[in-house]
Amino acid sequence: MITRCKFKCEEKTEQINGYKVCFKPVTHGSPENESFFKWTPYGAMEIGLVSDETAKLFAVGKDYYFDISCAQ
Repeated sequence: MITRCKFKCEEKTEQINGYKVCFKPVTHGSPENESFFKWTPYGAMEIGLVSDETAKLFAVGKDYYFDISCAQ
């Protein structure tokens, strides 16, 4: 089973060893976001990246889908 979540990138900070990228679930702004808000977990997500190329994939203010599935 896969759970799809939709998060907004709230912060991207360059650090000594790479980047810190912070996300919060979408809550409003479109009918899709309001629908996701009903089902997406609340809270926040923070990831660390060491690759400049990967960090370029994330922009503050943009929405991203995250798919969660069980690793077997």
